[in-house]
Amino acid sequence: MTKDMTQGSPVKHILLFSIPLLIGNVFQQFYSMVDTIIVGRFVGVDALAAVGSTGSLVFLINGFALGLTSGFSVMVSQRFGANDEKGLRKAVSSSVVLCAALVVILTTTSLIAAKPLLHLMNTPDNIFNDAYIYVAIIFAGIVTTVAYNMMASILRALGDSKSPLYFLIISSILNIVLDLVFIINFKMGVAGAAYATIISQGVSAILCFIYILKKYAILKLSRKDYNVKKSMYIKHLKIGIPMALQFSITALGLITVQGALNVLGSTVIAAYTASSKALQLVMQPAVTYGVTMATYCGQNLGAKRYDRIKDGVNKAVKISIITSIISGFVLIAFGTQFVKLFIENPDAQIIAYSKQVLTVSGIFFIPLGLIFIFRNALQGIGESFVPMMAGVAELGARALVAFTLPAFWGFFGICLADPIAWIAASVPLTLYYHRTIKKLLAKYDTSDEVTA
Repeated sequence: MTKDMTQGSPVKHILLFSIPLLIGNVFQQFYSMVDTIIVGRFVGVDALAAVGSTGSLVFLINGFALGLTSGFSVMVSQRFGANDEKGLRKAVSSSVVLCAALVVILTTTSLIAAKPLLHLMNTPDNIFNDAYIYVAIIFAGIVTTVAYNMMASILRALGDSKSPLYFLIISSILNIVLDLVFIINFKMGVAGAAYATIISQGVSAILCFIYILKKYAILKLSRKDYNVKKSMYIKHLKIGIPMALQFSITALGLITVQGALNVLGSTVIAAYTASSKALQLVMQPAVTYGVTMATYCGQNLGAKRYDRIKDGVNKAVKISIITSIISGFVLIAFGTQFVKLFIENPDAQIIAYSKQVLTVSGIFFIPLGLIFIFRNALQGIGESFVPMMAGVAELGARALVAFTLPAFWGFFGICLADPIAWIAASVPLTLYYHRTIKKLLAKYDTSDEVTA
C-alpha cells in the first residue's frame, strides 16, 4: 500500500518505512553472500577469489543502473507528494522507456569491456578464467537487475517498502536452492553461482510486475500516458545521471582498491572478499536510512513541506549515529565469525587480514552513515550534482590511499582506503545539505507547525 509521508510523525514514518526495507536489503545481500559461501566452501579459495575480484566491476555496471532507476523514482515521489496522478503516471512511463534503452546500452558495453577491465585490474592468471565466466553471465542478465530495481524504486517512491521485501525473500530462497543445485549437484562452479543470481533476480522482477498490475490502479498505464514531453525525459536524466555516475565513481574507487589487492595474491583477495561481505551486511542499516530519506524528502518537497524535510533529516541523523555505533561494534567484535562462513577452516593469515579490515572500517561507521543520510536527502529534493562530486572526492581519496599508504604500511594501508574515502565524502555532503535546507527555508515561508 502507498504511504503518505507528508503528514504525521517523521520518526514514525522513517522507522516504519525503514524496517521492511532493511530486511529486504539484508535478503538482497544473500544473493552475493550465498554465492560466496557456497563457492568458497565447495569450489575452493581460488574460486572465491575469482568471484570476489569481480565485485567492484559488477558494482560499476549494476550500480550505474541502480543510480539511474533510483533517480527516475525521485520524480515519482515528488508527483505522489503533490497528489498529481496524471504527472505520476507520465513519470513512470518515461522511466520505463529510459530503462529499456539503459538495458540495451549497458548489456552491450559491459560484455565488450569485461575482459579488458579484468586485465586492467591485474586479475591473477590462476583466477582470471573463472572471474570472466562469472562476470560475463552477470552482465548478460542485466535486464533482470534493471527491471526489478525500476519497479521496486517506483513502489518505494509511493511509500511501499513492504512489497519489494516479500519478493526479495522469495527470490533469496530460490537463489540458495539454485546455488546448491548448480554448484554441488551439477558441478557448474562459478557459472552456477552466476546463473542462480540472474534467475533469482528475474523471478523477483516478474513477481513485482504482476503485483503492480493487480494492486496499483494508479500505476496502470495507458497509451496516452506514454505521450510524454521531452522535458520530462530531460528532468529524469538530470536527476538520474548524476546519481548513476555517483555509484559508478564509487565503483571506480573500489576497482582501484581491487587492483592494489590483486597484486598481493589470491589469499589476500579471499580474505578481503570475505571481510567485505561482512562489511556490506552490517552497513545495511545505513543504506536503508538513505533510501528512506530520498522518498521522505521527495514526497515532502512535492507537498512543499520544507519544515518537515529539515525535521526528518535531523532525526534521521540521530538514529543513524546510534545505529552506526552499534554496527561498528558488531563488526569489530563478531566480524571474523562472518568470515568463517565463507571459508572453511581459514588459516591464521586470512583471519588476521580480515580482522584488520573489519576493525578499521568499524571505527569509521558514523561518517559512512552520514553519507547515506545527506546524499539521499539532497537527491530527494532534486540536488544531484554535489552528491556526485562528493563521490568524486571519495574516489580520489580512495585511489590516493590505495596506491600510496601500502608502500609504507602494507595491507593496513589498503584497510584505510574506505574510511578515509568516507570522511572525504561525508564532509562536503554535510556542509552542502545544511546550506541547501537553510536557503530552502529562507526562500519559502513555512508557517506549518513541525509535527513531532
